[in-house]
Amino acid sequence: MTSSFELRKFLAPEFIFGVGARKLAGRYARNLGGKKVLLVSDPGVVHAGWVKEVGESLEAAGLSFTIFTGVTPNPKVAEIEAGVAVYQEEHCDALVAVGGGSVIDCAKGIGIVTTNRKPIQAFEGVDMVTIPIPPLVCIPTTGGTSADVSQFAIIKDPLERVKFAIISKSVVPDISLIDPETLTTMDSYLTACTGLDALTHAIEAFVSTARSTMTDLHALEAMRLLSRNLIPSVLDLDDLEFRTQVMQGSLQAGLAFSNAILGANHAMAHSLGGAIDLAHGECNAIILDHVIEFNYSSAPERYELIAEAMGLDLRGTSPALRKKALLEHIRSIKEAVGIRRSLSGVGVSSADLRFFSDHALKDPCMVTNPRRPTHRDIEVVYEESL
Repeated sequence: MTSSFELRKFLAPEFIFGVGARKLAGRYARNLGGKKVLLVSDPGVVHAGWVKEVGESLEAAGLSFTIFTGVTPNPKVAEIEAGVAVYQEEHCDALVAVGGGSVIDCAKGIGIVTTNRKPIQAFEGVDMVTIPIPPLVCIPTTGGTSADVSQFAIIKDPLERVKFAIISKSVVPDISLIDPETLTTMDSYLTACTGLDALTHAIEAFVSTARSTMTDLHALEAMRLLSRNLIPSVLDLDDLEFRTQVMQGSLQAGLAFSNAILGANHAMAHSLGGAIDLAHGECNAIILDHVIEFNYSSAPERYELIAEAMGLDLRGTSPALRKKALLEHIRSIKEAVGIRRSLSGVGVSSADLRFFSDHALKDPCMVTNPRRPTHRDIEVVYEESL
């Protein structure tokens, strides 16, 4: 059990939250010493118009910039290498990332390789980045990954069919400009996936063995906000109030998990995403209730608090009914937002599970899971998710 008196550190970037925050990109890139910016994004965000607005902000601040949009979902090693080449050819000295977690993680990777001058694979693990990256300004356009406030970067190596995690305070952005208005161009599927990713962040942070009273505060508030506002935000994509509450929930969850780390859910989702190019949030959502069921006996009192934060009234019920109520609630949220596929529905077969389990057990997120799983345990959770 974690004691309130144990030493814990809490790391977070400077951030500005609110409608219009994206328009401050130029001012802060200039304040950080930037003169030539690599603006990292993807074609979808360009189409939505956010890159144009951020470019105008950079120009208004007297900064020149080059746009790099060679980023796909689940950023790849080769995409980081391509971004590094552009950064160096254009003599850039700062990074501005406009997009979801894939864009932001790619920008972090470009920064790591640019200053440390080694292949990105060399930085897998905890505290492997020894030289600070260039100034980094992040403008998230999805409400879930929280890459803009975290000390994580998740990169895919297609040749090895794996995702690997880089965890270092060196990749915490200098400033995050969190603008809920950017969420209004997400479709219902992306809204659901990123929102369930945020919910998974909050749940895993709250039961993590590295949690603290500070991370608990953020995780519980994230669960309250997301459980009330995610479904309405999927059903009414243009409602800025729902979008703002979801973005706030994502931020709170990000502050929690960046410091408490995560657990089996993300370790297993990373393994899935390394082999199949599926949205990270859907990978998390497919297995979420199954991982909770596996972990529940190791932290029942924590899961009861999770259920209460999500609005469930557990008074007068037995422990078995409390567990059942939470699992049913999680499943009802998945159903309501349209995430209904199983692992078999996305192309996974029982023949894949040993490979997935091998890599999930090696993921650093597994270290802080509340229950120590065996290889067979992980295979069984995957099997139940088929």
